[in-house]
Amino acid sequence: MIRKMEEKDISAVMQIWFETNIKAHNFITKAYWTSKYEMVKQILPEAEVYVYEEGKNGQIDGFIGINDCYIEGLFVKESAQSMGIGKCLLDYVKSRKTELRLCVYEKNMRAIRFYQRENFRIQAEGTDEDTNEKEYVMRWGK
Repeated sequence: MIRKMEEKDISAVMQIWFETNIKAHNFITKAYWTSKYEMVKQILPEAEVYVYEEGKNGQIDGFIGINDCYIEGLFVKESAQSMGIGKCLLDYVKSRKTELRLCVYEKNMRAIRFYQRENFRIQAEGTDEDTNEKEYVMRWGK
């Protein structure tokens, strides 16, 4: 089930955010993600965030955060990856928007392939000022 994030979900969402960022972005130091943790935790409740909740126990397996038409992040915990949860979350947001944009690190090939399968196209290249890593701007539109 996909639903809007509630305050009680923040701990689980932040754990997924932290662990997934470290694993997916092994080219960026763990210290970087640790340094961003509190800031993200503070701004998360103000964002438009949807969680994927599994079964009766209410376990959160993933989430997507958007700001207008910009996907701030799409995260699925490691034990639930490759089960269609990311696609479900993305389809949920696509059904509510006519256009979506996001940035993805050039070295995160798994994410790039996922978004390309979901009809996102690379629009531009740039560099993330925080990490100095190359990234792509990708766009989807009806």
